[in-house]
Amino acid sequence: MLVAGSVQWLLGVAVLVAVTNDCCRAAVHGNGGKSSDSSQNSLEESSPSGPYFDTTASKNVTALLGKTTYLNCRVKNISNKTMSLQVSWVRHRDIHLLTIGSYTYTSDQRFRALHNMRSDDWTLQIKYPQHRDSGIYECQVSTTPHMSHFVHLDVVEPSTEIVGGPDLYIDRGSTINLTCVVLHSPEPPAYILWNHNNTIINFDSSRGGVSVVTEKGDNTTSSLLVQQARPSDSGRYTCNPSSAQPKSITVHVLNGEYPAAMQHGGQAKQPRLYSLLLCLCLLLY
Repeated sequence: MLVAGSVQWLLGVAVLVAVTNDCCRAAVHGNGGKSSDSSQNSLEESSPSGPYFDTTASKNVTALLGKTTYLNCRVKNISNKTMSLQVSWVRHRDIHLLTIGSYTYTSDQRFRALHNMRSDDWTLQIKYPQHRDSGIYECQVSTTPHMSHFVHLDVVEPSTEIVGGPDLYIDRGSTINLTCVVLHSPEPPAYILWNHNNTIINFDSSRGGVSVVTEKGDNTTSSLLVQQARPSDSGRYTCNPSSAQPKSITVHVLNGEYPAAMQHGGQAKQPRLYSLLLCLCLLLY
């Protein structure tokens, strides 16, 4: 009887311990799950609801003809949804799908999709851009409905002009003043060289009196000054910018005879038409 009672008592204690443990586990798991749900809800409430475009990093682009350019589209808050959302580039001119994610979907090998998995930037690379590539490109996110941001590409070809060309007539001893203007360049040229009869002008030569002043901006100007012009300064002067086609002008340094089209010190001599017309009128009346 004593042994049987002891066994019964031990079984009772084991059952009590098991029930207590189950209750404790239930309480722990119940509180833990509730705390986790609360934390997750709090996180979702504090984070943005979906992807959006960073327009400060997705701007219109002006590209130089033939020089590789990049159209960038920055999409924020998409990193945790890359498996379900895709970013694409579409050309509006012909509604042509160019890229999806990091893959290029066009046979034109000038286009290429660029993306780093740790970056928010989705970039469209265009090699050797042509005038026909100008227009609107759509950066699209595959939400429902889809999100779009438009980037305008303008492909330009810089041009060079020399004021007063193609011929300039100068008195001997005057100052040759040539002004070269570089137009439609997306950025100022890195350098502008001046040539005289196909030879680069040396501003430190023994000739002296030769200088250049360059002002960079939306339209870059370069002014070449040659003081005390002499007949040997006659010839073909060429302005050669790094980002545009060269332009030339022919300078004539004269000793005495002045052609009708001559310019004196960079300023054109105008015929005395008004005096002649006045005399003619007086004779007629």
